[in-house]
Amino acid sequence: MTQFGYERLQAELNHLKMVERPAIVKAIEEAVALGDLKENAEYHAAKERQGQIDDRLNELSDLLGNAQIVDPSTLQHERVSFGSTVVLCDLDTDEEQTYTIVGGCESNPGLGLISFSSPLAKQLLGKEEGDEVKAKLPGGEKEYEVVEVKYQEIVFECHD
Repeated sequence: MTQFGYERLQAELNHLKMVERPAIVKAIEEAVALGDLKENAEYHAAKERQGQIDDRLNELSDLLGNAQIVDPSTLQHERVSFGSTVVLCDLDTDEEQTYTIVGGCESNPGLGLISFSSPLAKQLLGKEEGDEVKAKLPGGEKEYEVVEVKYQEIVFECHD
């Protein structure tokens, strides 16, 4: 993942640890004070939320612990690789589409950011300008020509 993705996950982890988890512990304590736990909806909802928070904390800890931070600007981009921006031409419609290959937690298809583990990215990795790709996608098979492979600064968020 990129430094941006790492910092975003780290911020989520910190928010869960410092804000969400303490608030849910307090909510559980307040629900316990109300008495009979068998029919205490607030208690059961708070315990369920605590489980969700703990699961996400474990997931984030694993992701961050195993993360490899890559600066895509330092990689070669003659062939499609992590961090590459790829311009594709749909051979059926002649429409061009642009995608940037990013880490799973950084993907945002609406901004053209696709995960390196997505079906399209997997089939693009290693391709170079001029190559044709038959991509098996969830919506069916598409044929593309790789028009351009380049590195450009990645915009992870839309600032309207």
